Amino acid sequence: MIRIELDEPTLARTRIATSPLWETLCSLFLLRRAQVPWPYDRWAARARSVLATVPETAPVDLVFRLGWRFPDFLSPIPRSASPTIEEELDRLRATDPDVMAAEINLQTSTPDLDRFLKNPVRALGELADGLQAYWDAALAPYWPAMRGALDEEMLFRARLLAADGPDALLGALHDRVRWEYPVLTLVKPPEADRSHEREFAFDDQRLLLIPLIFSRGALMCTTREGDVVAVSYQARGSVVLADRRRERPGEAEQDRLAVLLGNGRAAVLCALYPRPSTTAGLAATLGLAPSTVSEHLSILVAAGVAHRHRAGRRVLYGLEPAGLALVDLLGPPEAVGALG
Repeated sequence: MIRIELDEPTLARTRIATSPLWETLCSLFLLRRAQVPWPYDRWAARARSVLATVPETAPVDLVFRLGWRFPDFLSPIPRSASPTIEEELDRLRATDPDVMAAEINLQTSTPDLDRFLKNPVRALGELADGLQAYWDAALAPYWPAMRGALDEEMLFRARLLAADGPDALLGALHDRVRWEYPVLTLVKPPEADRSHEREFAFDDQRLLLIPLIFSRGALMCTTREGDVVAVSYQARGSVVLADRRRERPGEAEQDRLAVLLGNGRAAVLCALYPRPSTTAGLAATLGLAPSTVSEHLSILVAAGVAHRHRAGRRVLYGLEPAGLALVDLLGPPEAVGALG
């Protein structure tokens, strides 16, 4: 476990950001498991194929060899609410060698990290290039759908923070993140190395929450920037990674909704059930043209089973109570069970 004690000024300066690099690292942690759970299972099979067949990804094997605790320089704290993977990898490449050496010296000695001390520029460049290659092949195709889910997650959490304060926000993050004022506890998975349990106390700093689709791989905490503690948690919406084309026991029940609405609109309705999404996110998830998805969404909104709202520069679609009821009554059990 990781226990983090937070004072009132730190809680009052809570904010939320996404991080493609943290997603990338946690997705690799998830691949270390022998059995990857649904809805990550089909994605994991493709990602492992990428690692086996794309030689440019070879440097990311470092993540598999470091164990459950690794230096903070590998996961720089996001400097904006929505950085790109390229921006974060540029920051990784620019890591101060002295900072990197100090963090490595806190680790158990390993040849895998020694090369970062001997030639930091080359080692960081190779690792960043490997992470970029892995991202391009294994994660970029899913990113529009993931980004839509994360946008809605950030909007939901920001509203909760503004309306009810940090206590309500932290108390409802996830069952593996426990909040009992003034301590935030990150519960590590059973297979994690218990020798690396840690405790921190922070006074008058900033708390940054990072929702991750792949936080099932690991809960992360980094303190490398003196005035910020960054903590990841499992975002809702991981169902966007599920392969909706696979055969499943509920296929006949899904057909009932298709008979009522048509195959396309039924698929869009079920895709919106776990989390609101953008048109681009739905198109990527369902393998449909954005124009086709847009047409289906317009009809669902006109029928009163879906709604649209703007979040910054993005337009998100979600289900009205009537749409939720339709999926509950006629949709596939897999969709209904995906809310947790």
